[in-house]
Amino acid sequence: MSVLDAIVVHEAPLRLTVFAGLLLLLWSVEARSALPVARQWRNLGLVLIGTLCLRGLLPVLAVGLALRLQQQPVGLLSLVQWPAWLEIVLAVLALDLAIYAQHRLLHRMPLLWRLHRVHHSDPVLDVSTALRFHPAEIVLSMLIKLALVAAIGASAAAVVIFELLLSAGALLTHAAIELPPRLDRRLRWLLVTPAMHRIHHSRRGDDAQHNFGFHLSLWDRLFGSYRAVSLDGGRPLRIGVDGFDDEPDPSLVALLLQPLRKPSSS
Repeated sequence: MSVLDAIVVHEAPLRLTVFAGLLLLLWSVEARSALPVARQWRNLGLVLIGTLCLRGLLPVLAVGLALRLQQQPVGLLSLVQWPAWLEIVLAVLALDLAIYAQHRLLHRMPLLWRLHRVHHSDPVLDVSTALRFHPAEIVLSMLIKLALVAAIGASAAAVVIFELLLSAGALLTHAAIELPPRLDRRLRWLLVTPAMHRIHHSRRGDDAQHNFGFHLSLWDRLFGSYRAVSLDGGRPLRIGVDGFDDEPDPSLVALLLQPLRKPSSS
């Protein structure tokens, strides 16, 4: 069995191990900052509900669809006989670009923003914010991903690798950690860093309309949405969404119902 075959066969335990291991590691590092624990557990509750919705509503998920399509190749990548490694690289890049485009769309369309706002309304940015997505957004994102997997013709190995990168990248970029400034500046030429993504969660001006990337800063640079520093004059960034401060510690039910609310005027 090749390494790629092993990745696909052991996809579920591999993804769970990477996700849970990195989450616990970053959570333990952040514990020194005395972040609000109850809020973190509610964020975890959201992603668990979203996962149950995926399993209950959709007959197949991204990796399963890729496995089925391999039996009768479809999609753009099937038009040319690529080396396996190049096909994986191209598929991962295409999926990453598509997720960047989806992220911009979530901010542009009012109905989609109501769902995505649940993520942005978190007043504290830490690793648990990477879990704070409304279940409806999670299901919608999976439906888009299924369409992309079919359109691209991504192999199951490519989808697993992308999913691993997606979950690990989300945890790292939302984590309340600070990289040395020189290292952060160098990494930003290729990768999204926590400081770079923190700007996207800022309330200042149009900060939230910048830095949409998940892994690669390349897309933001290419499409004009990159912002190197915030315009806060060196002051700490205010995180969250204006109009949703009246309930600083919302319940899990309140988070589920938040897309139906309008911002408060206070």
